[in-house]
Amino acid sequence: MNRKIIFEDLGVCEYKKAWEYQENRMQRVVGQKMMKKSNPVQESENYLLFVEHPHVYTLGKSGDEHNLLLNYIQLQAADAAFFHTDRGGDITYHGPGQIVGYPIIDLENFGLGLRKYIFLLEETIIQTIAHFGLTGMRDEKATGVWLETGTASARKICAIGVKSSRFVTMHGFALNVNTNLTYFQHINPCGFIDRGVTSLQKELGQILDFENVKQIVRSCFYSVFEAEMLPV
Repeated sequence: MNRKIIFEDLGVCEYKKAWEYQENRMQRVVGQKMMKKSNPVQESENYLLFVEHPHVYTLGKSGDEHNLLLNYIQLQAADAAFFHTDRGGDITYHGPGQIVGYPIIDLENFGLGLRKYIFLLEETIIQTIAHFGLTGMRDEKATGVWLETGTASARKICAIGVKSSRFVTMHGFALNVNTNLTYFQHINPCGFIDRGVTSLQKELGQILDFENVKQIVRSCFYSVFEAEMLPV
């Protein structure tokens, strides 16, 4: 099994372009898996993509459009785009100051099922924010990483939504670092109307070095997945 993961930082990239790039990589990996049937020595690749999106709202395949509280004209005024996606989950926001991670992984390379995979994504972020003295938590009713779960102050710091086809993943996580949280006021984040959203900047009271946080996320990811990093 190939536990090497190719890392690519796409920088700032529009959502549609990044989605198409993910799809291309995913189909490549699925094709490699199919070739394994006739060629046992064929390996399927794994990727981890980092990206920072311009303002965009995305709705999961089981989501409710009513959780977007803006109409088309208001979206334009907010300089934001809107996309229906094929990931799980409801609605979320991506934008500047947010680290979005798209792992395209053959779960069979790691002996993982989808539930355990999501658990490890959450663990990656829990370990990341622990570097900054924050205690990340899981919620049995919702994926992602939260602070003070089970209290009136519960707030989400990282959203997670994934898709799997032939046990190859795409989409992933979105960690709020220096994110403009006012954009979350225009949605019911992940379908919830009674919980808040936060960021590292808000919790720590200062703007963070974005590149440094990316390095920590990447390091935690490879450690949690017990993977070897390869450059593109």
